[in-house]
Amino acid sequence: MTTAELSSGTLPVTGARRAPMRVLPGFNLTLGFTLFYLSLIVLIPLSALLFKTFSLTWPQFWDAVASPRVVASYRLTFGASFLAALVNVVFGLLVAWVLVRYSFPGKKIVDALVDLPFALPTAVAGISLTALLASNGWIGQHLEPMGIQLAFNPNGIVIALIFIGLPFVVRTVQPVLEDAEKELEEAATCLGATRWQTFSRVIFPIIAPALLTGFAMAFARAVGEYGSVIFIAGNMPMISEITPLIIISKLEQYDYAGATAVATVMLGISFILLLVINGLQGWQRKRSGGNNQ
Repeated sequence: MTTAELSSGTLPVTGARRAPMRVLPGFNLTLGFTLFYLSLIVLIPLSALLFKTFSLTWPQFWDAVASPRVVASYRLTFGASFLAALVNVVFGLLVAWVLVRYSFPGKKIVDALVDLPFALPTAVAGISLTALLASNGWIGQHLEPMGIQLAFNPNGIVIALIFIGLPFVVRTVQPVLEDAEKELEEAATCLGATRWQTFSRVIFPIIAPALLTGFAMAFARAVGEYGSVIFIAGNMPMISEITPLIIISKLEQYDYAGATAVATVMLGISFILLLVINGLQGWQRKRSGGNNQ
């Protein structure tokens, strides 16, 4: 060993290079367990859903998934979920911004209240919203004389979906805002940028992937929501009937194949939409990385 090697702290390599130590077992074992667990929890139940659907002939399948009542429930479910997710993106960002950038009395209480829809049973949320927004509720009784009805129609569905989806956006954006460098905003302000320019060119590119993730999670949660919606929706066919309620109704009528057919359509549409959103998220990350370089 030379003096230069001692001073530099490097040691000559003798023999084969040792593999790095890993906390978990090797790749083959962990990958096998991952695929087994994923198949047991996700793939096998979904495959059972598809196999049950395949028991129908094509005319039977089409009659089950394309009747006017079911199509109306598709439009309401996906439209209300999309609208609720958009609202949550805007106001979820505002809530996350306030929790990260400001200090005020009761901040920890407000921060804990954000997670309340996670812990609250969905049926309780639906009953609470109905008690507030119905024509004889605390808020609804004042809005009813003005011709504003928020319960037992699609408006109530959107409100319920906003309620259960807000935490997904806040908790996704909040850590990104905490890690964002405030020096970049200060530098933009010193260079003469307006507030809108600072937000659109400095802050938004950083939080855009998190916003898309929060939107996707809130949208996916809203599409499958049932408990908080049925109490406030009114459940009127062709008007305020969501697709999960259609599935439950078919199950109660022992139409298992029809229920799985509608569920398969919901699964396919949701998967395609989430795939598109994830693609946009990846494109936004690449674009942000290219701009940073």
